[in-house]
Amino acid sequence: MELQKIYTEGNELLTAFAESRIGGRPENQDSYGWQDTNYGYLVTVCDGMGGGPGGKTASTIAVKEIVAGISEASKDEEVPNIIIKAIRRANMAIIEAGNSNEALKGMGSTATVLLISEKSAYIAHVGDSRVYQLRGTKKVFRTFDHSMVFDMVSQGVITEEQARLSAQSNVITRALGIKPDVEVEIHEVSYEKGDRFVLCSDGIHGSMPEKDFIKMVSNKKGKLGSITDDVATFVDNIGRTSGGGHDNLTIAIIETKINSKLRPIMSKQTKITMLGLIALLVISIACNIMQCGGTSAESNTVVNDSLRQMKDSVVKQSEQIKNMKKSIADIDKQASLISTSNIAPVDSIKKIIKKNK
Repeated sequence: MELQKIYTEGNELLTAFAESRIGGRPENQDSYGWQDTNYGYLVTVCDGMGGGPGGKTASTIAVKEIVAGISEASKDEEVPNIIIKAIRRANMAIIEAGNSNEALKGMGSTATVLLISEKSAYIAHVGDSRVYQLRGTKKVFRTFDHSMVFDMVSQGVITEEQARLSAQSNVITRALGIKPDVEVEIHEVSYEKGDRFVLCSDGIHGSMPEKDFIKMVSNKKGKLGSITDDVATFVDNIGRTSGGGHDNLTIAIIETKINSKLRPIMSKQTKITMLGLIALLVISIACNIMQCGGTSAESNTVVNDSLRQMKDSVVKQSEQIKNMKKSIADIDKQASLISTSNIAPVDSIKKIIKKNK
């Protein structure tokens, strides 16, 4: 079903659709909700657990309290704190409900939260329900399951695909309703126009290899609502052809219509590339000097000092990338000094390069 079209300053911010099905279970213990708040558009998907009525009650409480907690938050608070407090509020509400009703004792729920505004998107989760951010067919971001098998993945004992197929894949290490102090994992990410955020319970992402799942939800040929429905139907059919009894399945897909104001943080690979370019610039300048030749002891000193300063700059970048612009300016300055100075003899330059290699 279509959740809500959100507009900002007359322009469409995003569209969102969700689908939830019972699968092969007696009851659908998944729940989802959404709300346009003062802090952005909120979508949450929660997967309940517990015998009898407990699972459905827990996920219903989780969704209700998370939505209320964020909607009612003070405008003076930081957004990450608002989200964490709302999830902890849901945690305590589930515990209190279990304590007041013996039939609900021990119930719990996972939680995924997406809060997206013009500025950025906040992603929070507890348990093994997931949030993906996709750009085209590429996975930009994904939450890491709080589960026993994913602890083994992080230790390099098994692969993610082995974790998915494990009989212990449903054993989670964090959940709402288990203990008063729940640890919430939260991230702030930038996004681009056309990015898709996918929230889903393990009944969805655990049904197929991740590459197949990403291929389905990143399909740009169909309408977003049809894709959401198609994924749910496909997963449901996998369960039925495998003998039935499969898990509840819930998925929400949100597609952005603008670029976020927050720009991407430079990745580790980009940092390495930038450092490599600086090093190449140093080498290029030195090679030009060797080709040109020249004489002057004073120039020799300038070149030596220049190369030393550039080397120091590169080391500094690896420690603190935020000074990249300053270092590039330093390089330009040194290059200018070299180009306007008398040129040292070739043999002397070779010695300098070898010394500063």
